[in-house]
Amino acid sequence: MTTLTQRLRPTIRGRLTLLYGGLFLVGGIVLLALTYFLVKGNLQRQDTPLQGTFSVRGDTATNQTFGAASPDMLISAGQANQVLTQVKGNYQRETLNSLLTQGGIALGVVGAAALGLGWLFADRALRPVHHITETARRVARSHDLTERIAYAGPRDDVKELADTFDTMLGRLARAFDGQRRFVANASHELRTPLAINRTLVDVAVRRPDATEDVKRLAESLLIVNSRHERLIDGLLTLAGGENTVVDASPLDLADVAGHVLDQAIAEAAKRGVTADRELGRALTSGDPVLIERLVQNLVENAIRHNHDGGELSVATRRRDGWAELVVTNTGPVVPPYEVETIFEPFRRLGTDRVHSDRGSGLGLSIVRATATAHGGTVTAEPRPGGGLTVTVRLPSRLPADRRRREDQAEFRLERAD
Repeated sequence: MTTLTQRLRPTIRGRLTLLYGGLFLVGGIVLLALTYFLVKGNLQRQDTPLQGTFSVRGDTATNQTFGAASPDMLISAGQANQVLTQVKGNYQRETLNSLLTQGGIALGVVGAAALGLGWLFADRALRPVHHITETARRVARSHDLTERIAYAGPRDDVKELADTFDTMLGRLARAFDGQRRFVANASHELRTPLAINRTLVDVAVRRPDATEDVKRLAESLLIVNSRHERLIDGLLTLAGGENTVVDASPLDLADVAGHVLDQAIAEAAKRGVTADRELGRALTSGDPVLIERLVQNLVENAIRHNHDGGELSVATRRRDGWAELVVTNTGPVVPPYEVETIFEPFRRLGTDRVHSDRGSGLGLSIVRATATAHGGTVTAEPRPGGGLTVTVRLPSRLPADRRRREDQAEFRLERAD
């Protein structure tokens, strides 16, 4: 959570501007102080004492100084020096005060101009960094690891940063290419032997001379083979679902959830699980196959880890600019501190989750990876009487005018409530 101190902390551009302006202000103050002392010393060196007797034409200032009544009078050198000292002192004070006042005003004006120029210069100095940031954001958004910064500036710290970032992108591109090749090869190399094993077992079971022991063994082998197929399929889906979805199609979560529920009715009926649906429009966009797999994993998880005769609820809606899918089921009590662990691969809760017919332990991991790849989130909360409530939020994909109308409608409903 961002604190107030972190929000008020200036940016790098602001700190550079303050640094430039502060250095200029300190330099200006030092220069003004040196000028002040130099001018003051020069004025003091101009004092020269007078000697002899002088005739001074009387005026108001002189009469007030010496208390003389006549317009003309003779004064001594000491009196003249006293007059000159007073006049020079006033002149020095006025000169130095004027220097400080006008110099301070000039320093303030030029300091403000220095801050403005510092803001512009800081932006120019940070322009290569902004280019690097834009490139990184574009690569993260488009998932195109072939793009490079290719900074052609002088050999400095920014050049080294850009070259290091290009090197990192190259290594990531090679790593992702290797991962894609591995997934493609693993998909073929792992599924083919399992398909061959299933075919051989089916042929052995259908032989006329197959005994009951052979049939029971074949049934056990088919169960193990089916579990291995689900495990491999889950691993490959998890590996592919962690990548950002590039080609997204518009879809409605209500349609996907309704289709998945129709397919799961038979399995729910075997367990005596009652399925309730409340499917409102929830438009989003994504890979239809991955989104269907996400909903399917949630529904299957809610059925398989439920009590016999339990309940299942699936709801879709649009809320706060997000398309939501909420799957609620009864079942064993899930401790709150273990909720996050069920999203980890091969993590199961309770002793009833370790049987071979209860899945591979990858269902919710695939759900989270798929939601993250679509820019969404997944949260789970334990129900008080047992079971879970899993909420998937995906970015809503509505036209701007329609989104605005629906937001206004939701606001009116909230005020009415």
